[in-house]
Amino acid sequence: MANHSTIDFSNHTLALTLSDQDGRPVLDHRAYARLASELEEAARDDEVRVVILRGLSGCFCLGGDLSEFLDSSRHQSLIDAVTGMFRMLATFPKPLLACVDGDAVGVGCTVLFHCDLVFASAKSTFRVPFVDFGLVPDAATSILAPEKLGYAGAFRFFCLGEQLDVEGAARLGLVTDVVETEEPELAARRVARRLAKKPARALAQTRSLLKGDSRQLCERIDREISLFHDALKDEATIRRLARIARMAA
Repeated sequence: MANHSTIDFSNHTLALTLSDQDGRPVLDHRAYARLASELEEAARDDEVRVVILRGLSGCFCLGGDLSEFLDSSRHQSLIDAVTGMFRMLATFPKPLLACVDGDAVGVGCTVLFHCDLVFASAKSTFRVPFVDFGLVPDAATSILAPEKLGYAGAFRFFCLGEQLDVEGAARLGLVTDVVETEEPELAARRVARRLAKKPARALAQTRSLLKGDSRQLCERIDREISLFHDALKDEATIRRLARIARMAA
């Protein structure tokens, strides 16, 4: 998948890139705030009928910026931005697609649970190492993952931290379309064009009925964020995160 600017609009489809302002495949508080703002604007804009979430070349998203986890002075801005973005995902009223090419880790994976369709290349992998970090799942995936993967599948994925290849992710239902002969974004845009031609109100109403009440998801997001914030006050967790950050450097 080629590198892109962070935002692109064509054929009633808005594509948003999961990256920070320096072009890294991670999300810091500014990236969360930017994505939340772009989704909020897309929800209001009648010209936008479908949104695609995409990553950078060869990597969808490696998760949150660990440096913000380790700096207590940045925690509140991070918590506020994360909460806003997750709530926007939970309440977003229009079709939301994702195209994954490479690694989807942490929040780079949990955002996929909010997408209606996920297109992934054969080299894509999926991992949620929250428990290994001393943290809990985010983005209401403590509800969405058991619903999509089944309880045992969600337990193995989150509690054992096992990495899924694209075939495993497709078997569990996290990936809906494995794309082998073209870029996943091309496949996603082709479906987006079909969706954009549908009667917008009927499409939105049908999607809303299928997804159910978003209030429960928002309440769970708040609970998960509270536990996440508590974990960032734990000295053992901070030492563990610092060690992981050094290894990743």
